[in-house]
Amino acid sequence: MELVCFGANLQNFGHEIKGSKLLDKDRFKWAKQGEQLLTHERQKHRISFLKKGGGQSRIEFTAYGQACLMMAENIFMLLRKHQATIFASAIPCGVMPGADVPPDYLRKDFVFLFERFYYFLELNQDTGLIVFDETEKAGDAKLMGKLEAYYRNTHTGRSRAEWVVPYPLFVPSDLSYPAQAADVCIYCVNWGFRQARGMDAEARQEIKDLAEKHLAGLQYKGDREGEGRKTYIYGIVYVPDPYEARR
Repeated sequence: MELVCFGANLQNFGHEIKGSKLLDKDRFKWAKQGEQLLTHERQKHRISFLKKGGGQSRIEFTAYGQACLMMAENIFMLLRKHQATIFASAIPCGVMPGADVPPDYLRKDFVFLFERFYYFLELNQDTGLIVFDETEKAGDAKLMGKLEAYYRNTHTGRSRAEWVVPYPLFVPSDLSYPAQAADVCIYCVNWGFRQARGMDAEARQEIKDLAEKHLAGLQYKGDREGEGRKTYIYGIVYVPDPYEARR
């Protein structure tokens, strides 16, 4: 699909597939500034755009924008074709822990995310791996320590380790297409779900349209019986209080 959209592997030009690259506001503007290009025209001008690194022509910008949007759309279609399921959690921008939060505390947005992953695996009687986009070793090690403490030292964590391997893998995203596809999904969750399920922030309409068209159907949906009633659970969850206990 990368070759169809761009006519080349982006890695050869020092790029990788990212939501902020494919779905930036400029990409939408450039894609609409000219007629829809035929495949061979788009590929020719897109490769020229990459090689130049500056001073590109209008048609090259148009080809670049159209290729980026096409790639994003096709990523979502490939995910649907291969029966992918999306789980995501969001917290308010800038929220910080209080001084009394223990250093090994795993934020609630992680807990709720892995809770939904556990329900999915339990239903399918399958074992799941957690794979993170590699950042820097000190931060990755700190996160792994928090996960280990959760799965080893809490009753809930120990019970959920029945289906979730409690030790995550860390991969460099530029070498992992699944991590790059996840990045595109994350970008759409961030900008497209900002006015749903308790969130109240300005969304980008073009991303909101993409999210409603693709991500809403890909996200996990399940239900749990408890206290005499059925609770419906969605894979995309907003957590306004990641460091606070709830009643």
